[in-house]
Amino acid sequence: MSTTPDAEELYTQFKKDVNMTAAELEKWLKTEESGSVGQDSGDGTSIGHKSGEHIIRILHKKKADLTPDDEAHMHKVHSYVSRHSAQKPASDIEHSRWRYSLMNWGHDPLK
Repeated sequence: MSTTPDAEELYTQFKKDVNMTAAELEKWLKTEESGSVGQDSGDGTSIGHKSGEHIIRILHKKKADLTPDDEAHMHKVHSYVSRHSAQKPASDIEHSRWRYSLMNWGHDPLK
C-alpha cells in the first residue's frame, strides 16, 4: 500500500466502512439473502458479492501487502457504502434488500 497521506486516509475510512469481520462476511456471503440482492456481474454473481469476496482478501492481508488494485477496491467500497447508506429506507431495515446489499460490501448498518 502506498504511504501517502491520501492512502492512509483511505485505509482508515475503509476500516470504518467495513464493520464486518472477514469471518462474518464469509458466512454472510454464503446465505440465500446475500445472493438475493445486487446487480448481476454477467456470470450469475452480483457485483456486491464479488466485492465482498475482494474485501475478504483485503481483510486477510497486512496493510503493507495491499496492492494498487486493493486500494482501488477500497475506494469503490467507500463510495458505495457512502452513497447507499444515504438511501436508508423508512422501515424494516433489518430484513431489507438495502441492508443485504450493504452487507455484501462488508457494512452492516445495524452494527
